[in-house]
Amino acid sequence: MHRSTRTPIVLASTGVVLALALTGCSSGGTDAAPTATETVTASAAASSSPSTAPGAPSSTSSSSSASGGSAAGGSGSDGGRCATGSLTGSIESGSGGAAGSTSVHLALRNTGSTTCTLQGWPGVSFVGGGSGAQIGAPATRDEASAHPTVTLAPGATAVAPLKITQAENYPTATCDPVAADGFRVYPPGSTESLFVRDSGVTACRSTDAGLLSVQGLVPEGQAAD
Repeated sequence: MHRSTRTPIVLASTGVVLALALTGCSSGGTDAAPTATETVTASAAASSSPSTAPGAPSSTSSSSSASGGSAAGGSGSDGGRCATGSLTGSIESGSGGAAGSTSVHLALRNTGSTTCTLQGWPGVSFVGGGSGAQIGAPATRDEASAHPTVTLAPGATAVAPLKITQAENYPTATCDPVAADGFRVYPPGSTESLFVRDSGVTACRSTDAGLLSVQGLVPEGQAAD
């Protein structure tokens, strides 16, 4: 009498298929978890508000001097990017600088009613003539400087160290010096600007004589310079 061997062969084949299926499931990779972006929180503190330049526009749609971080985010909504309209700017004392330059802090204060964020470098340029007209070259960015995401509660302030080279360092013919009214400032990711008054500064009309260098925004009290 012959015994059938068909059933064991089928079972063995089924076992191989199941084993291969299980091996395939266990060998699949998983996506690497995204690296967390550094986030710091600025505490609320009193800060002076800037004056408005005579005839200077409070904002502009031009983005020629815009600078800084990602344009993604909200427009002043809770947790979103700070809208220009919810910020006021001022110039505060910095490290003082070295010979031939001055280091100050460009301060942006959240005057809105909700928490928002800033990340990156503000766009900065001299303005003057009582009209808000840009003077000379915009600030270069110190990209080696810290630039965390700064969370601003209502009333809190972020600062960006701003180095101002003295116009007198350049020959008059190279600089073409002129008194400035202050600065046009674009918050990071924004195409709208605000005016920050700073009297007593001299700018160069020539774009060949760059006088400004700006660092990334950090919470007030945490600037390196």
